[in-house]
Amino acid sequence: MKTILKSIALLFTTSTLLAQIPNSGFENWTAVNTYSVPDGWGTLNNTTALSGIFTVTKATPGSPGASYMKITSKTIGTAVVGGIAVSGVLDSMTMQPKSGFAFNQRPANFTGKWQHMIYGSSQGSVLVTLTRWDSGTNARVAVASGSVTLSGMAMSWANFTIPLTYADGNNPDSCIIVLKASGSAPTNNDYLWVDNLAFTGTVTGLKTLESVLSNVNVFPNPSADIINITLKVKSEQKVSLELVDLTGKVLLSKDLGLVQGESKQTLNINGISKGIYFVKVVSDKGTETKKIIID
Repeated sequence: MKTILKSIALLFTTSTLLAQIPNSGFENWTAVNTYSVPDGWGTLNNTTALSGIFTVTKATPGSPGASYMKITSKTIGTAVVGGIAVSGVLDSMTMQPKSGFAFNQRPANFTGKWQHMIYGSSQGSVLVTLTRWDSGTNARVAVASGSVTLSGMAMSWANFTIPLTYADGNNPDSCIIVLKASGSAPTNNDYLWVDNLAFTGTVTGLKTLESVLSNVNVFPNPSADIINITLKVKSEQKVSLELVDLTGKVLLSKDLGLVQGESKQTLNINGISKGIYFVKVVSDKGTETKKIIID
């Protein structure tokens, strides 16, 4: 009996851990030489420490709690390095996440508190991506994503909620959260402060376009410059096309407006790196996803 109860307790603990954001209140930090890093989060501090400058720092008090995370773009030499933090491992060379954390739930929203401001014109952003490993294709599949480009400024703690959009009916196994103080043209001292991150709500299923589409074809596959998409919409509805990468980031989008009947569309993929991507057909009645290889 003790063994059974221990197994049940372990299963419950594992399930709970996979539903949590590591160090979501930024109470836990580890000292590394002359700087600190938030436990469970990747930053550029190990790189910028050579200049004695840090783009992610601990600040007090939190809202609520003992501390929060400050992400700040900083001038180093003649360039401005954009402040960034990733829930997992950050590749300091490419400024892209390498991995996230284990997560198997289907939340409806990503929430938290923030303050932010820019000194130029390049706004920061928040991106959340849920993915799973597909053993059939030996690739990661985007399950859901949510993102927002910051606008205006929040000079005091404000609550935020970012809805997640699902493209897959299966549960994810991984989550990556990317927080940026600036956009592609950072300005010194652009900042994004965050605290008490969480997921809320539950999405129990996924309505696809199968009930309103007779078919969706994507060709050629592999493709080098143009992707053709044919679809047949049974009832009039607003439809858009998206090209997303394996992390769920939207690289291209095309609004088709109101669509009904047979239609052939194209996406120009010139400039997109070789690799595995997904074409998403999105409407207010559901989503359908097709894998595409760019060669």
